[in-house]
Amino acid sequence: MDLLFQPWHWAFSGFMIVVVMFLLIYAGQKFGVSTSFQTMCSAAGGGRFSEYFNYDWKKQSWLLIFVLGSIIGGYLASHVMAYPESMALSQSTIDDLAALGVAPPELKNHSLSLLPLDLFSMETLTDPKGLLLFVLGGFLIGFGTRYAGGCTSGHAITGLSNLQLPSLVAVIGFFIGGLITTHLLFPYIFSL
Repeated sequence: MDLLFQPWHWAFSGFMIVVVMFLLIYAGQKFGVSTSFQTMCSAAGGGRFSEYFNYDWKKQSWLLIFVLGSIIGGYLASHVMAYPESMALSQSTIDDLAALGVAPPELKNHSLSLLPLDLFSMETLTDPKGLLLFVLGGFLIGFGTRYAGGCTSGHAITGLSNLQLPSLVAVIGFFIGGLITTHLLFPYIFSL
């Protein structure tokens, strides 16, 4: 069990992604978590309201099992197999968070959370600014995913491994959007 409780080398994850991608390509399937939302809406009868959801969702039922397994695995990893030491953040990250007025994860209530509780907590939802950011952010993620024809994992993992030019364009757009948000929007938003 000691092997499971220690951090693993990043190369293992990369290797496993390659194995999964070869299996999916061999099976003729595509990977993308955002597709699971389309599958759930189709299974719930969304095809009666929109042609977009009118397809045989049972062919994508494996993806629903994957998403459920991801949720269960995330819970087990964070509650049952949690690494007992606090996450080590670089000093530059701590300084950047402090400049935005956000306490780093391990400095807030001695939490081992990976997320800053100043931004990701139930109390944030009671603040009008926090609620607006969550709703607006959720809308932009949903719109962007639909407009780009997939999510970051779908384009960056499946699309790039299949050498699809639209996925390369989407991934470049994701990075540009992330840089603009981090360096221009975040300082403005957190100064309000």
